[in-house]
Amino acid sequence: MNIITIKEARDRLYKLQRKQAAYDHAMGLIYYDGSTTAPKDTAENRAASLSILSEEMYKLGTSKETVDLLEFLDGFKDKLAQKEQRMVELLLKDIRFMQKIPMDEYVAYQELLVKADDVWHKAKESSDFAMFCPLLEQIFDTVRRFAAYQDPDKDPYDYWLNEYEDGLNKQICDEFFGKLRSRIVPLLKKVSEKPQVDDSIRFGNFPEEKQEELSYYLMETMGLDLGHVGLATTEHPFTTSLGSHLDERITTHYHEDDFLSSMYSVIHEGGHALYDTGSADDLAYTVLDGGVSMGIHESQSRFYENLLGRSRAFCAFIFPKLCELFPKQMEGRSAEELYKAVNQAEPSLIRTEADEVTYSLHVMVRYELEKRVMSGELAVKELPAEWNKLYKEYLGVDVPDDKHGVLQDSHWSGGAIGYFPSYALGSAYGAQFLSKMKESVDVDKCLETGDFKPLNAWNREHIWQYGALYKPGELLERVLSGAFDPEYYINYLEDKCKDVYGL
Repeated sequence: MNIITIKEARDRLYKLQRKQAAYDHAMGLIYYDGSTTAPKDTAENRAASLSILSEEMYKLGTSKETVDLLEFLDGFKDKLAQKEQRMVELLLKDIRFMQKIPMDEYVAYQELLVKADDVWHKAKESSDFAMFCPLLEQIFDTVRRFAAYQDPDKDPYDYWLNEYEDGLNKQICDEFFGKLRSRIVPLLKKVSEKPQVDDSIRFGNFPEEKQEELSYYLMETMGLDLGHVGLATTEHPFTTSLGSHLDERITTHYHEDDFLSSMYSVIHEGGHALYDTGSADDLAYTVLDGGVSMGIHESQSRFYENLLGRSRAFCAFIFPKLCELFPKQMEGRSAEELYKAVNQAEPSLIRTEADEVTYSLHVMVRYELEKRVMSGELAVKELPAEWNKLYKEYLGVDVPDDKHGVLQDSHWSGGAIGYFPSYALGSAYGAQFLSKMKESVDVDKCLETGDFKPLNAWNREHIWQYGALYKPGELLERVLSGAFDPEYYINYLEDKCKDVYGL
């Protein structure tokens, strides 16, 4: 490659990333369409398109021109700005990953994920794990093989945990979950000995169109820019960025007999969208655009959903809107009833609808199963039975069928093996972020009035604007002025239960 100056190389660096962002945009749109409005039998068409785009992405990322460019810049990194050094670091990491995977295997895997997502939807609808099992076996086999390509001496599950949260491994997860389990299980026992909360306020007949109106009200209240953030419905709510933080999509799922399910999924996904759209504009169309890790991303989604959205102050703010949208259903009800209902601590079947106290137990089930399948201790076909066993052991509930059990999440169909621990970590990060935020922001006053601007401004200043500029550990150190400590999260849960249940 004939590079004359550092300036020319820097220009090519940004041009490369814009081209990658364009491919990501196209592939993201195809995925988003498949999960929302595409006709049910069109997966083969999407797989064909994605295989071609994946191949082009592979060629672009591993071409001699790209490798030479990045290695040249890496050799002169002292001449680059901090953000450009980080861009080169992340792009080289991606290249090293791609170079170790044969192109035909990489493309085949992208096709597999499209098919798996389509079959998962059908399998969940019919509660038939056997339909999905062969594809899931291929996914686990592939991620194990890809991990071996990258680092044959490293435990494959440790490899993927680290990919989703830089620095994470099984030892850290075991210690983290062990600490949570030692405090949460006794806490649940105390709660179970108290009279259960009346959560009947959430149930009834809540028309979908009124819930949709509530969704947009929540998005506007949270400070989401509806000119850059869209909303759609899907089986399993998710958030995706299309090309850059300038085009964000969130989804929800409406249940007409329970409005809280969608309400909190919108707040959760809205938290993800706030983080992504909060990236500094000069990071657009670069690898630094958007969140740095799944753990930090989940810290934001669960920060808004739980730490803010389930607070007494926010319940008092949102209750008049609920009365306006659902006057008959809310007749005779109160904001305090809503607060108690959304903070009920009771073991349940569905992770996305679990209360804050039991939520991490749902994540532990998935972590334990992934760890055992990745090690070869557990066969994929044995997942349903083991899932049901752990739900009985950890949460004390009986799983009636695969739809409400092993098929409830979309993550495995998308190849996200190692993702789940980030949910629990994110919750714990968020509790410590809240403690830090309260040092300079009157959080309760903001929530009582529905004024999210000071809350968002704090998050933008300390977290969002940096995108992926800092590694997760570095970002946590900057935000917290110290080390991450899960005690903040455990203490928060204990204080919440004392408030709700009078422990």
